[in-house]
Amino acid sequence: MIKYLLRKEFKQILRNPFLPKMIFIFPFMVLMVFPWAASYEIKSLNLCVIDNDHSTFSQQMIQKVISSNYFKLTDVSSNYNQALKSVEKNQSDMILEIPVDFEKNLSNGLGAKVMVSANAVNGMKGGIGMTYLVSIIADYNVGIIQKLLPGGAGDNSYSTIQTDTLYQFNPHLNYRVFMVPALLVMLLTMLCGFLPAIAIVFEKELGTMEQINVSPVPKTTFILAKLIPFWTIGFIVITIGFIIAWLVYGLIPAGHFYTIYFFAAIYILIVSGLGIVISNYASTLQQAMFIVFFFVLIFIMLSGLYTPIDSMPEWAKWVAAFNPLKYFMDVMRSVYLKGSNTLQMTKQLGALLSFAVVFNTWAVLSYRKKN
Repeated sequence: MIKYLLRKEFKQILRNPFLPKMIFIFPFMVLMVFPWAASYEIKSLNLCVIDNDHSTFSQQMIQKVISSNYFKLTDVSSNYNQALKSVEKNQSDMILEIPVDFEKNLSNGLGAKVMVSANAVNGMKGGIGMTYLVSIIADYNVGIIQKLLPGGAGDNSYSTIQTDTLYQFNPHLNYRVFMVPALLVMLLTMLCGFLPAIAIVFEKELGTMEQINVSPVPKTTFILAKLIPFWTIGFIVITIGFIIAWLVYGLIPAGHFYTIYFFAAIYILIVSGLGIVISNYASTLQQAMFIVFFFVLIFIMLSGLYTPIDSMPEWAKWVAAFNPLKYFMDVMRSVYLKGSNTLQMTKQLGALLSFAVVFNTWAVLSYRKKN
């Protein structure tokens, strides 16, 4: 019986003018556009400079800041109030003020202070920009010390601490390495989770579900016949994602593909089961769309896609603990970046298996045949 149901499901998917295009075009659009647009890597920050010293050292520091890829000189002001107006007009993001006698004080070993002001309306942009600028100034400071004391004399007034930083798993801090695995999770969620909910409700509106409801098909067989096609589609979609990630971004998992496929098989059952639960309770396509939109917002915001879960307040961490998207996103990033295996992710495995059992049991129990 399930053989004929599966044949019916696959034919229905292929006859739909929308679903086949969605399955193949949507992964290309997401993976080709989002990693470039959705990025926390900030470049070309507008910088306003107030140079009160007009010395060689001040000019060298300004050139060092501008020569980086992070800042663009958009304004040179004579005083702070004038520079502040450029920030208020959104012409500048940051202000760098160099005091009088900057070169003189450095040459005499007295030290010098510069003031950095950041537009913190966008707190994340301001914080990252401040970090960039302070790091460049610190590097310039080390260069000045080496220039003044080329022999490395033991004068404590010029002593400094040099730090060598090593970024594990993503040494170049390439944000696309961090985003692409997470976007693969979003693809599976949208295509294998919420698309089934809309497709099944669409069947209700067309009246094809009535023919199944009056047939002797058991509920478990019916739900299984609905899950398997989207389970197959999920493997096709994630394979397409792997190919795009390799060809376009040069990303290959540090771990094994079979680890990802194993967790993906469980995750597809979770989101497909949730989609069927939504379809069982929704009577119209409009109701299903609103329910899907509600869950999409919660899952994305509490998944760690953009903001770390550890940075959230305690109540948000508890809510995120019931988000299956969070656990599979951890799996994808761990396998891609760290090369983790299944034994190292038993917590995520246990959580995903629990979600799979709960959602699919709920899908079977909530399905009601109506004559």
